[in-house]
Amino acid sequence: MEVLLQKVAVWAVPVLFAVILHEISHGAVAYVLGDPTAKDAGRLTLNPIPHIDPFGTLLLPAFLIFIGSPFVFGYARPVPVNFGRLHSPKRDMVLVAAAGPLTNLVLAAVSAAFLHLVGPQAGLLSSALFASVIMNIVLAVFNLIPILPLDGGRVLTGLLPLPAARAYARLEPYGMFLIIALLASRRLDDLIGPVVKALLDALLS
Repeated sequence: MEVLLQKVAVWAVPVLFAVILHEISHGAVAYVLGDPTAKDAGRLTLNPIPHIDPFGTLLLPAFLIFIGSPFVFGYARPVPVNFGRLHSPKRDMVLVAAAGPLTNLVLAAVSAAFLHLVGPQAGLLSSALFASVIMNIVLAVFNLIPILPLDGGRVLTGLLPLPAARAYARLEPYGMFLIIALLASRRLDDLIGPVVKALLDALLS
């Protein structure tokens, strides 16, 4: 029980910061580019309550901690974005979608910098910073997979020529089934593992 509580203490704050700031960044960039939907919904706040998804923010991370997973993963409630209200919907969709993963990469870099500063001997703080680096890199790389409804899928849709973008967007209802299939077959590790490892090596070496 003591080990379990220690893991919760290490991962709780990094998970919350990673998933909440990921979603806030989507809404903040959308607001700057003309869509106030997230702001009007009260989602541009650091208060965690409006962002918490019972499964993705609480149950999933707790389950991964309980089973002794080497890393913890989670997500917050997606912020509402009305792409039709953006100044240039097709272009701005790319910027809004990319904001989440880019925020996680910045958080990973900042966490790594502080980890280098305090060193591995800072106990719980060092462990939490290390967890933050892992969590943010995994979240960023996973979300950049070019499958809708992930952020990478939105970026790809925005970059494709309009006819191809419309055809690709029609595949979104099947995207989650593909993601689940990747998870179930353990092919997801093959897909993102090398990128995650390269980023971890770059930030922690």
